[in-house]
Amino acid sequence: MAHAFLLFLLFPYIISTNIHDCKQTERSSLLSFASTLSSPPLNWTSSDCCRWKGITCDQDGWVTRLLLPSKGLKGELPLSLPSSNIRTVDLSSNHFSGAIPSSFFQQGSNLTSFNVSNNTFTGGNLAPELGKCSKLQVFRASHNNLSGLFPEDIYNATKLEEIALPFNSLHGAISDKIVNLTNLAILDLSFNQFGRKVPLNLGKLSKLKFVTFDYNNLEGVLPPSLMNCTNLVELRLGSNNLEGDISMLDFSRLSQLTKLDLRLNNFTGTIPVSLYSCRSLKAIGLAANNLVGQIEAEILSLKSLSFLSLSYNRFTNLTGAMKILMNCKSLHALSLARSYEGEGMPSDDNMVDFDGFQNLRVLNLAYCDLDGQIPLWLSKLKNLEMLVLSGNQITGPIPSWLGTLPRLFYISLDKNRISGEFPKQLCRLPRLLYEPNISSQVDQYEFELPIYGNRSGTGIRTFPTQKLEFFPATIDLSKNNIVGDIPIEIGQLQLLQELDLDSNNFSGVIPDQISNLKNLEVLNLSTNHLCGTISSSLASLHFLKEFNVSYNNLEGPIPTGSQLQSFDASAFEGNPKLCGAPLPNKCRPNKDMDADNKNNKNEGNGHHQLPWFYIFFALGFIVGFWGVCGSLVIKKTWRYAYFRFIDNLQDRLCVMITVPLNRMKRRLRG
Repeated sequence: MAHAFLLFLLFPYIISTNIHDCKQTERSSLLSFASTLSSPPLNWTSSDCCRWKGITCDQDGWVTRLLLPSKGLKGELPLSLPSSNIRTVDLSSNHFSGAIPSSFFQQGSNLTSFNVSNNTFTGGNLAPELGKCSKLQVFRASHNNLSGLFPEDIYNATKLEEIALPFNSLHGAISDKIVNLTNLAILDLSFNQFGRKVPLNLGKLSKLKFVTFDYNNLEGVLPPSLMNCTNLVELRLGSNNLEGDISMLDFSRLSQLTKLDLRLNNFTGTIPVSLYSCRSLKAIGLAANNLVGQIEAEILSLKSLSFLSLSYNRFTNLTGAMKILMNCKSLHALSLARSYEGEGMPSDDNMVDFDGFQNLRVLNLAYCDLDGQIPLWLSKLKNLEMLVLSGNQITGPIPSWLGTLPRLFYISLDKNRISGEFPKQLCRLPRLLYEPNISSQVDQYEFELPIYGNRSGTGIRTFPTQKLEFFPATIDLSKNNIVGDIPIEIGQLQLLQELDLDSNNFSGVIPDQISNLKNLEVLNLSTNHLCGTISSSLASLHFLKEFNVSYNNLEGPIPTGSQLQSFDASAFEGNPKLCGAPLPNKCRPNKDMDADNKNNKNEGNGHHQLPWFYIFFALGFIVGFWGVCGSLVIKKTWRYAYFRFIDNLQDRLCVMITVPLNRMKRRLRG
């Protein structure tokens, strides 16, 4: 027993003494490779290349592994590998360029894994001679600049288990010869330019687990043979030109399927009933097709469903759908944008009492032309982070309870008929307040499938993301009927990145407190009734990418020496009393303005001034009118006329009396 234990202790030493130093030819080949790299140095200095970082040898001193991922290496690959004994090559996440030499594969009889992803390789003849790698199992070359046809030679590498070539510019057809690769489990050709049909007999590859063809130019119907791939875990064919009635496909045998993404195609029919037999499903993406019908209660059999995207279809009975989906306990993301037309916003009383959607993070009901008000049941969604209700016919005010949702950071209510004022409670959104005691405000959550965001009327974003952190903290209330001042409390939302208030009826001045929003990247206040000057404090907003205050009643000089002057003149147009770069009209000297003010002329500071007599007369009229005719104001016509009178007067007397006039308007609105 003691001898056995001693042998165990000495085993590593015995083995090491039998390992020879690397072959001289291997060392020379590696040094030749290193000499072609521009940076950084590999520091291969010792005489034994088997001890170099990234190099592994067998007992005879032949190099078997070349592992140099993420080293910042630049240059082209050598024409040959160190030896025919090499099994694994990983040069991923560097800066290699040029073509992938065919000689890499000509002598790669023992090569089992080849990974050059995340480089800048080019070339229109991808991996010639690859078929000679009879032992190759993994071939990865994603995120490069590869073009040309899918290599026919690859179908001879019958031991292949993974082909990953996404994010290139490969085109042509995927040959029916792909059925030769009977060991294939992972096939990722997404984000290329492959056309024609999905191979008819793809379903013969019984070991397939992950099929990703999204973002190509595939056309035709989905081959029924795919339903024979009973080991499928993910099937992703989104953003193609596929068609056909998907309700005719039988998904019932795909018991291991967790993700189905067929978004952005031309499929017709209803949601396949057989899909509800796939009890492992976590994510369903069927958005942007031509599907019809209703969401059925059978969807509740999918207990793990966390992601459901059905936007841009033609479904009916939204209220019924929401009552069903409220019972999906695992649901995190629900997108039904532009899938219902002209119905009412779901707001049944029993929906308020029901304790559903408790794990929902994203709710998208945009562009459904829904009428009604923002429903009260939303106030119970304590995990809601993104609320998108843009492009509807929502009326009434913004409810104050919206500002109490603890995780809400993205609010899109644009393109509705919302009235009332900007609620101050919205300026206390916990997720947008700066709290130094919280170590991280960034939500690292990832969805099962990519989600798309709405912004500035562009509809679906052109890029997908699965990470919530990639969506900017946003309040978008543009294109509504909101009135009153922009509350000074807005300055509390120090984590806000986008503020869109354009095309409303905001009045008063631009609050200086906006300068506290140091993370702001988008500020759009255009097409309102804002007045006064642009405060020089806004120059402290160093991250602004978009800025627009056009078509208001602003006056005076645009602050000089600031980022504001880097924006196009269109960001300031429609304010005839504004002056200075980037506008063509120059500001008048200050001494001329002072003289004009002193002489009390009608022209001064680049704008018209009203004598104090008229100001006091107007204020006296308001007070007198309210005291004598207050009861008449209750009538709608008088109230509207009186309100418009004050609104017009405020435009003329903005800075001086904006506060008392706004108070009066709030009283009129009752």
